[in-house]
Amino acid sequence: MKPMQKIFNLTAVTAAATVYLASSVEALAQGRNCAPREAIVDRLANGFGETRQSIGLGSNNSVVEVFASEETGSWSITVTSPNGLTCLVAAGQAFETIAEALPAKGNDA
Repeated sequence: MKPMQKIFNLTAVTAAATVYLASSVEALAQGRNCAPREAIVDRLANGFGETRQSIGLGSNNSVVEVFASEETGSWSITVTSPNGLTCLVAAGQAFETIAEALPAKGNDA
């Protein structure tokens, strides 16, 4: 897979997770991929070797986190509600850390 395609794929997954956040955390909790935050983080660390790579504030004061393993390339995106319930909203392979400079103003690149 080409580097630009990997960037596009990760961007698409992040966008999808953001759209997923638009629904309420209660709706997420109805799925089977929710548990107390400590249990989810422990499973990602011990089961997949993933550590937190980034964090941000989502809708309804939910915390959005990206976990990944630089060793295996696996990644997971979680959403934690203010009450501490964490839901796994996306997961995949081929994670890469990328630090890119912003394009110059007026450049569509």
